[in-house]
Amino acid sequence: MKKFLLLAVAFIGFAANAQVDKIYKHNGETVDGKVIRLDEYTVIFKYDGEDAENTIGKYAIEKIVYGKTGRVEEVTEKIIVNGEDDWEKVVILEDKSYIAGLKKVGEVRGKTGLINFQTGNTGDKKAQKKLKMDAAKQGCPFILLTADKTTVGASSNTLGGSQAIKTGVSYKY
Repeated sequence: MKKFLLLAVAFIGFAANAQVDKIYKHNGETVDGKVIRLDEYTVIFKYDGEDAENTIGKYAIEKIVYGKTGRVEEVTEKIIVNGEDDWEKVVILEDKSYIAGLKKVGEVRGKTGLINFQTGNTGDKKAQKKLKMDAAKQGCPFILLTADKTTVGASSNTLGGSQAIKTGVSYKY
C-alpha cells in the first residue's frame, strides 16, 4: 500500500509540473509559469504559484515550451555583437516595454558634426550609424532611443547645414 501511495503522489506531482509553461531566455535563464498572452513585442505571464502578471520583452526570449501540449514556439533569434564591426546587427527600440528582461549597460550617442554639408536624411542616417557603432563597441545588440533631435537650416549653424543628434541607452542579454 505504501508503494502505491508513493507512486500515486509522484505521478500527481509529475502531472502537475507538466502543466507549467517554460520560458527560455537568451541569457540562459528559464522561467517557470503560465503564459497568459503574447503581444507584438512582449509576453505576459504569471510565475508558477503566483497571481501577479509579469511582462518580458520578446527580444529577451529564445523560445517558449507550453506545458499542456509540449509545443515549442521559437520567439526570437539571439543577436550576437562581437565588436564595432557588427554595428549593422544592433536594433534600435523605441518603447520601454521592449527592453523588459534585458540588462542596461550604458548610454550611447551618435551625432553629425556641427559644420557639415549633409541633408536632413543623410545626417540622420550618419547619426544612427554612429549610435549603433557606439552600442556595438560595448557589445550590446539593443538601444532604447531616448532622444532624437535634428536641427535644419539657419537654426542649425551659420552654413545652413543640418545636425542630427541621437542618444539612447544600450542593453544586452
